[in-house]
Amino acid sequence: MLRTRLIALFAVTALVASAAGCGGSDDSSDNGTAASGPDKVKVGVIPIVDVAPIYLGKAKGFFTKQNIDLSLEQAQGGAAIVPAVVSGQYQFGFSNVVSLMLGQSKNVPIKAVANGNNATADPAKDFSGLVVKDPAITRPKDLEGKTVASNTLKNIVDTSVKDLVRKDGGDPSKVKFVEIPFPDMAAALDANRVQAIFVVEPFLAAAKAKGWKTIGSFAGVSPNLQVSAYFTSTQLLGEKADLAKRFTAAMKESLTYAAAHPDEVRQIVTTYTTIKAEAAAAMTLPGYASEIDKASLDTLSTILVQEGLLTAPADTAKLVQ
Repeated sequence: MLRTRLIALFAVTALVASAAGCGGSDDSSDNGTAASGPDKVKVGVIPIVDVAPIYLGKAKGFFTKQNIDLSLEQAQGGAAIVPAVVSGQYQFGFSNVVSLMLGQSKNVPIKAVANGNNATADPAKDFSGLVVKDPAITRPKDLEGKTVASNTLKNIVDTSVKDLVRKDGGDPSKVKFVEIPFPDMAAALDANRVQAIFVVEPFLAAAKAKGWKTIGSFAGVSPNLQVSAYFTSTQLLGEKADLAKRFTAAMKESLTYAAAHPDEVRQIVTTYTTIKAEAAAAMTLPGYASEIDKASLDTLSTILVQEGLLTAPADTAKLVQ
């Protein structure tokens, strides 16, 4: 599966020629005038709390205000969404920033256009968590020789776990990672198929409700770490620059609104995930900064070089539109 996913992620450039004309929004004009109707835009997302702002923004009419007819399609992770954006299946996508950096290193034609979400400043009260049920595992270093679940491989989840293990004095090369979707991780830990899972909300609150403990988080990698971003293809940016500008404006308004209205974030999460209102009330929400944090991206880039996933630091200035 990993080989297939990497081929899909890193060889998508070959799809661009055959997808010419598909990188923008349907047949609408660049400015989405009333005469031609709104731009029909598909965005690939993951059913987790991270994407609450875009769902909230759609409900509040922020995208309609920008003359965008928004539809949201769910996928497992950024590694699957990237090729769909490059091929034109989606006009925009949501991805962890590690997948975007790795794609850029292979010349995948993408650029980030808006922030996704951020870690909280408190490692012990983050929206993410490295979760264990074995009381003998009390710190990241204890994961040496153990198996950890990551929603996809070579993304921000396993990269963060490796960083946490190394910072704790352990050897991350001695940790095994297996790919398991977020919704299935708790069952895997319950059945002892893995010894740790790294989850985000709403799955973190459910794991804590079982009495399981957290021994790390995104915030432990770096306070306010930028975890994700919304991105598009360079083809769309070249052909539909105004659409990209309007999408970014709608996302910024959505992020700002979400940060100021946590109760509405909790409610909207129940509409696109299976989580119930009671569980949503117990969730720790991520940060929703309105701007992309380039310094945070540089921090992650340094970690990727350290872990051998990049041979040189990512050119984050070129990655961000």
